[in-house]
Amino acid sequence: MLLNGFRLVAYGILAGLLASYVLTRFLVNQIPGVSATDPWTLSAVVAIVVSAGLAACPVPARRATKVDPMMALRYE
Repeated sequence: MLLNGFRLVAYGILAGLLASYVLTRFLVNQIPGVSATDPWTLSAVVAIVVSAGLAACPVPARRATKVDPMMALRYE
């Protein structure tokens, strides 16, 4: 369950980094004093997104471990 959550976080980070490189001209105008490809800014954003994503994964994973498998199969 945590691995699936981390995959989603990784795909989101990759999509965000690609979008930031595509939209560099727009981002340069929106963030004064910081270049759109500033490595410190990009790494800080990646660290925040990873920590938020990984903090959100354990709650559903723990809840999923408490569900009775037979009850889950009956609803499908």
